[in-house]
Amino acid sequence: MLFLNKKTAETIPVTPLDKADLQKWLKKQNRARRNWVAATGFTAATGTLLALPDKNGAVERVLFGVPEDGTLYSYAALPARLGKNAAGYYIDKNLNNADATQICIGWALGCYRFDRYKKSGKAYAQLVWPENADKKTVEATTAAVALVRDLVNTPSNDMGPAELAAAAKKLAGAFKKTRVSVITGEELLKKNWPAVYEVGKGSPRKPRLIDLRWGDPKHPRVTLVGKGVCFDSGGLDIKPESAMLTMKKDMAGAAHVFGLARMIMAHNLPVNLRVLVPAVENATDGNSYRPGDIIKTRKGLTIEIGNTDAEGRLILADALEEASRENPALIVDFATLTGAARVALGPDLPALFCNDDATAEALLSSGQRVGDPLWRLPLWQPYALFLDSKIADCNNVGPNSFAGASVAALFLEKFVSKGIPWAHIDTFAWNPSAKPGRPAGGEALGMRAAFDMIRKKFGRK
Repeated sequence: MLFLNKKTAETIPVTPLDKADLQKWLKKQNRARRNWVAATGFTAATGTLLALPDKNGAVERVLFGVPEDGTLYSYAALPARLGKNAAGYYIDKNLNNADATQICIGWALGCYRFDRYKKSGKAYAQLVWPENADKKTVEATTAAVALVRDLVNTPSNDMGPAELAAAAKKLAGAFKKTRVSVITGEELLKKNWPAVYEVGKGSPRKPRLIDLRWGDPKHPRVTLVGKGVCFDSGGLDIKPESAMLTMKKDMAGAAHVFGLARMIMAHNLPVNLRVLVPAVENATDGNSYRPGDIIKTRKGLTIEIGNTDAEGRLILADALEEASRENPALIVDFATLTGAARVALGPDLPALFCNDDATAEALLSSGQRVGDPLWRLPLWQPYALFLDSKIADCNNVGPNSFAGASVAALFLEKFVSKGIPWAHIDTFAWNPSAKPGRPAGGEALGMRAAFDMIRKKFGRK
């Protein structure tokens, strides 16, 4: 249990201070306390702690240096640093709803550890709920982030297409009136999912199309699509060894839409939700699809394979076509799609591509509001010529490395019907190094922004 419902006489207050606040606070203290703070050299520098003793030497209060422009993760280091205390801690400051909620989310994320294979035994400090905190948002958000991280961190030997489908069914089981159907192996061809089948047929772990539905059909339809490549060897255009080390995370798009769906269902938003996840392993054997092959898609377009390592866009093509057939009010897809997006924006900023300016602005605004930023890159239409093929309707890659993230997004756009607002989020889904509240490994990037936008657009007024 990360949070306590009420404080007691033994609950220890944490007083957040920046450098200016510290001087004001000191003026209200007695000489002994001022001398103690001065002797320790505490200046309220960001992230620093100072325990203040009572007359018996026990901790009476903790001073905590916070940045002037506090973020979601400002308090995330505290659960590990403060240590276990039976009565817990409370934030000794008047907080508005937004700040109280953000602090609690950061506190909970600071307690996350992926311990499926190695138990840490770490004990974390508990926090008394601030009065203004939105408990539902805290619980739904942290559960969704943990779900994404757990799925992404799980190695591919335990997270193949079958296990990803099992995760969808487990998620559905947590919410009433949620249905999951799964199309597996050769059935994909019979039911016209040819691109999903072609990418996944080289693995003994059969490809799948996962389809989750929830909500009232009378409500606006929101469809989420997630790339579910459970391991990407690069196919016959095999990746170098160094590039394969993190390819267990190539199903992170699927993890993100499962997490986002969890948030939507936990808040009971008035939407008719559909989640589509093509789940495959891009492996190499005698049955793998090849460079130069021409494959069909659910839409009927033919694709010349310029590179088998550009497989994510192929399976998403089938899913986006199916998503468009129901003419939803919004389509959002998540994918760890291109290294080009990472070269442009680094690990922290997912690239946003969007065919509708109002939707894009709403997503960017939500990202800033909840501390989950996105950066918009262009669907620059002249670059669509890079995807031309002489013998098929299009190629899956361009002839050069120019604007790789935009070219990939332009490929996906071919499978989204005109007039449907669509956002494509090319996310890294990974923390290369640890920071408070953000351990190294799988990460939810762009998910909270998407939820905030969907809640504001479709939520109850």
